[in-house]
Amino acid sequence: MKILSRILALLLLCQLGFAQEMDDGDPLLNRPADRTYDIILESGYLKVGVYENFPPYSYQVDGEPRGIDVEIGKRIAEAMGVEFRVHWIVPDENLGDDLRNNVWKGHYLAKRRLADVMMRVPYDKTYAYMQDSTGEYINEQVVLFGPYQQETWQIAFNPEKLDAVDTVAVFQYHPIGVEIDTLPDFYLSSGLQGRLRDQVRHYTNVREAFEAMRNGEVSAVMGMRAEIDHEMSRPENRAFQLAGNGFPAIGKQVWDVGMAIKHTHRQLGYALEAIIGDLVKSGDLQSLFAQLDLRYSVPQYYREFLSEEALAKAAGEL
Repeated sequence: MKILSRILALLLLCQLGFAQEMDDGDPLLNRPADRTYDIILESGYLKVGVYENFPPYSYQVDGEPRGIDVEIGKRIAEAMGVEFRVHWIVPDENLGDDLRNNVWKGHYLAKRRLADVMMRVPYDKTYAYMQDSTGEYINEQVVLFGPYQQETWQIAFNPEKLDAVDTVAVFQYHPIGVEIDTLPDFYLSSGLQGRLRDQVRHYTNVREAFEAMRNGEVSAVMGMRAEIDHEMSRPENRAFQLAGNGFPAIGKQVWDVGMAIKHTHRQLGYALEAIIGDLVKSGDLQSLFAQLDLRYSVPQYYREFLSEEALAKAAGEL
């Protein structure tokens, strides 16, 4: 009996250890993985996944979540009649890892720590239907939907260092700052057969790159338009100017940004898509961006079927 009791105790201990590995101690984060639309309404809250430390999209000020994706998440929750709760996403190696860890499966150390919906996901059909070497769909566990913004690349420059930036070729002779391991980094480092490489300076984020521009270390900074707009709105950066150049051979000059949910939660997706559609078409999103000193472009998704008048309203031109 003593041996049997020890075996049972050992099994219980193993089960407890496994449960603790699955549970990070926060009851708000450790909910059942299958939070359907009806369960979300009954619970009274919506967990919105946003990237941490990613201004102007999502970040914290004195412990409070801020940013454009946070504000959109709040408006979605309000339209559903539930409370907004933030789910901070720590970026992994790639988007596929982020979707797995935060939308449909969960991280192996906290499998029940999932968001109901994830913001800031490229709305790209090619990516959505990407297949592996065996023909299986890589993203079959998620649904990418609800585009709410069109994003693009942007350069800001110091007019004391450069008269203008009509082409990236100017950075053969002038240093430019980028966030390390981002597309601007790879693009500029390999552009013009590598002739720009020696002028590329790497920083942890766009804000550090702007600080370097203020200190005279670089003549320009390249990043996503909203990131650049956010920094340009700061008083210490008002002397800098926006470039109007294009980016040949960069792949995508502009792209739509949307949301992602688990593939079994289609009803939730339909509800969120309708809410986002209303926010876009009413011009409310354009107003929200303007309040945060950010430029807004209507996603290409809506440009394909809205009338000119409806597009003008969405763009805040009426």
